[in-house]
Amino acid sequence: MAENTEDQSNKTEDPTPRKLSKAREKGDVPHSREAGTMMMILALLILTVFLMPQVTGPLMGVLKRVFETAGTVQIGEGRAGMHDLGLVINLLARGVIIVLAPVMGLFLLAAVAGALLQGEIVVAAERIKPKLSKLSPIGGFKRLFSADALVEFVKSVVKVLVVGVIAVWLSYQAVTGIWQAEGFLPEAIAPYFQHYVAVLLAIVAVMAVVVALADTIFKRLRWYAKQRMSVKDVRDEIKEQEGDPLIKAKRMETRRKRSRQRMAVAVPEATVVLTNPTHYAVALKYEQGEDEAPVCVAKGADLMAAQIRKLAHEADVPVIENRALARALFEVAEVDEPIPLEHWQAAAEIIRFVFDLRQNIRRQPPAGSSVRRD
Repeated sequence: MAENTEDQSNKTEDPTPRKLSKAREKGDVPHSREAGTMMMILALLILTVFLMPQVTGPLMGVLKRVFETAGTVQIGEGRAGMHDLGLVINLLARGVIIVLAPVMGLFLLAAVAGALLQGEIVVAAERIKPKLSKLSPIGGFKRLFSADALVEFVKSVVKVLVVGVIAVWLSYQAVTGIWQAEGFLPEAIAPYFQHYVAVLLAIVAVMAVVVALADTIFKRLRWYAKQRMSVKDVRDEIKEQEGDPLIKAKRMETRRKRSRQRMAVAVPEATVVLTNPTHYAVALKYEQGEDEAPVCVAKGADLMAAQIRKLAHEADVPVIENRALARALFEVAEVDEPIPLEHWQAAAEIIRFVFDLRQNIRRQPPAGSSVRRD
């Protein structure tokens, strides 16, 4: 018990979405029986107030027809008798089912609504999988005398006592009303008691709504508390999802190394490097007669941008500062892919300027651009 308390006290972190998802996959979701009970009581109330007056007449009519024809039905012997009896039962059952279909539909709808009020409906094979631990007598006694079982027992006893007291009081009022009434007709008994039953169900329904709401909130809060995690649990989950941090760091270093190796080959073959002026660098390559549009062969930010500029200076690749174009291409250009169409015109002017430099044609760089010498 001390170990369980200590473990629970260590669970100081809110459960992660993955922890909650795994709990739902196992069928571990908050569930309140009071919600289903509430819907059944509301269904009984609707049945008593609205459906019963509509159903009683047709149901009595079905039974009346059965009794009226009872003396005229001929039941044979053997298989013929079984066939005749089946016809009578079929006639009775079909009439009863047709009349009581709205009642059965109402209770079915109440059951579905009670399940939907719990939240999402989860069907988990884990809950129905046979487990030897469920057959353990010791485990059964622990569940039987657990705190949850004690709470449910006390709650059931209190509900029975409260409803019993209300029912006895209403019954006393109903019987006293009959004794004190003058000229009370027998045919008025059914509507009279129906009224008191409806009052009883209305009171119980109000109580059931309050109890169901409180119990649902309590069960959800307790379920959420049970899903809380310790710091170690959170770290283990992160490791499980993303891998060991050391291995992840090694993979990132490997990717950076390969990226530097690739840049060391791609940048010296570039036609021009655009900068912004120190944060971004984009290397473009364009071969006349071969490329339809400039191709981005490398791009980077901050330290990687500095590395691209260094490689460009070492390989005598022109470095042109154009803040707007460099930033835009860094955002949208893909490595080893032609730059987007909307940037062709601006890039073409800069590349034309670079080609003029190769032919020793000196002129002003395009608007918004300047040649970097550092």
